[in-house]
Parts: sequence; structure tokens; C-alpha cells
Amino acid sequence: MAEPAHAARTAPSDAERAPLDAADFPGCRAVRITPEQIDEYEGRVEYWERRTATAMVVCEPTTTYHERPGQRLAGLAALIAASRGSAIAAFGTSDLVRFDARGKPRVLMQADQILYLHPPSAEELAPKVDVDGGALPDVVLEVDYSTDVRVRKLRLYEAWGFPEVWVDVPDVGSPSRPKSRVPGLAIHVLEGGRFVRTESSPAFPGWTAEEIHRALNEHRMSDITREALHRVGAALSAAEGTGPDNDPWLRHYRNESRNEARYESVLAILEERGITAAPSLPARLASLGVLPATAMVRAALHCASESEFLALCAAERGSPPATRPAPTRRR
Repeated sequence: MAEPAHAARTAPSDAERAPLDAADFPGCRAVRITPEQIDEYEGRVEYWERRTATAMVVCEPTTTYHERPGQRLAGLAALIAASRGSAIAAFGTSDLVRFDARGKPRVLMQADQILYLHPPSAEELAPKVDVDGGALPDVVLEVDYSTDVRVRKLRLYEAWGFPEVWVDVPDVGSPSRPKSRVPGLAIHVLEGGRFVRTESSPAFPGWTAEEIHRALNEHRMSDITREALHRVGAALSAAEGTGPDNDPWLRHYRNESRNEARYESVLAILEERGITAAPSLPARLASLGVLPATAMVRAALHCASESEFLALCAAERGSPPATRPAPTRRR
């Protein structure tokens, strides 16, 4: 009799079959956690396996130094998403799970931050990432503040087929950080089933490891980071045929900026024609809604007063061209 497809698909990898050894998870200690307890456990779990009911739990308590890069990445991704014109989902610390044939968690690993360039739908979204049955994140961030994921955790990501993993060692050091860990960021990309270290991200085209590390660790956004975010957003925008006007938030502010430029042009025309405009005119124009620039210019050229200018603008907004009031000529 053939093995169930789900069971075959979730066969343990060599990295999972290896004996669980605390030495493979620097900065962690072994803690017994039963399958019934794992869902309720609130500590930082690097890795848990059902066969021994053992978890590798991070020794050092959660600190802002460890959490900041992941939160920072979520904010940076949101800026890139706005520039691209479509959302990027960041889910923070997340459980990555492989289930057995009965749908029970067999192994679990926690990531510090995961990003989806195209967010899962409400129907696809689940409390845990199903490594075998769900969509894998486009980027996983691991922060080695007091740990070293290279020893075994990175091997698991490789075996599980994660496309891109970033490992950041923060500039701020930890007394318990292994001496072999120096500040910087490494980008690991899956090629032919193996991780290859690259200098820039395929998921975020042209964003280099050096630039990402700087962006995650600086306390105030630098010009270098701003330029990098703009460049990456533009590359994603070009690839997808979207742009800032596709983002509702940016579109609102870009429209406001365009309107301000239109108002300045109209005020200049009115001034040139000797028509006095009150300081409140831009706000009164804004209350009429978005008007084409040509409509406002036409009204400014044909009116005899501010009140008539507003009346003509209102007519442009609400009436078809055939019923617009005839222009008034100055005598």
C-alpha cells in the first residue's frame, strides 16, 4: 500500500534526523516541552521536536537590541511597498512548523521576522507557517544577537526549501555572543537545493547586504538608506508595473501636493489679473474636491472676482461642459 501523500511530502530531512544537541544551538539551553505545552509556551524557541519533547530555548531574555532589527525591517519594507504601490506583509516572530501525517506538529522553528512580497489572502493566512503545505515567506530574518544560527538552524532552512534567509549580527554586542560573530548581515539564497551567500537580495533587487545591515542598525535613517529604499522600490515598481499612485496612502499625499501646485498657479494668474484672493482660497478650493488643473486655470482666466472664480470652479466640478456659465469679460 502506498504511503499517504502528506506523510511522504513531510518526510524528515537529514537535519531533523540528527540527534538534538545543545551545542548545535549556541546561546540556547535544552528545555523539556511536551506537544501539549508547545502551543502555550511564551519563551523564545529556536527549535522544538516532538520525538524527544525538547526545545532549544534562547538563554538570554528578550531585549530591545534583539527585537529592534526585526521591527526595523517591517518599517523599511512598508516604505518599499509604498514606493512599489502594493503591500508587503511582515509578520514578526513566527512559528514555522512541519506537521506529521495526522496534522500534528512534528518540528517547530521560530523566525525573528518573515516577509511576503505578496501577502497571503485572509483564507490562506494561518497562525503558523506550514512549511510543507503553505506558502513560504520570500525573506526570513534571523537576528544573531546572542545566538549563532549557522551551526544548525541555517541547515534546517536550507533543507526545508526557504528561498532567502538573512542573518544579521547587530552592531550592539551581547556579553554572551560567540566571539566568532562579528557585526554584519549575510544573505543566503537557495540555488539547486543549497544555500549560496550573495552580496545582494534577489527578493529586493539591488539591496546589498551592507545596505540592509546599515538600515537595520542605524538609529536615524541616513541618506544612504533613503536612496537605497527608493532604488529598490523603483526596481520592484518597474517589474510589476505599479507605482506610488497605486498605494492609497501615498496617492492621497501626492494628490495633495499636486493640488498645492495647482493652487499656486491659479493664485499667480489671479494676482497677475489684479484679482485679490483671500488666504482661505486654497482651503475653499479643496472643499470642492479634486478639479482638473485646466478647469481651474480656465476659471481663473475668465472670472472677474474671487467669488466668481469659485462659482466657475463649482460649475466645472458639477456641471457638464454644455451647461457651464458663460465666461465674464472684464471691462
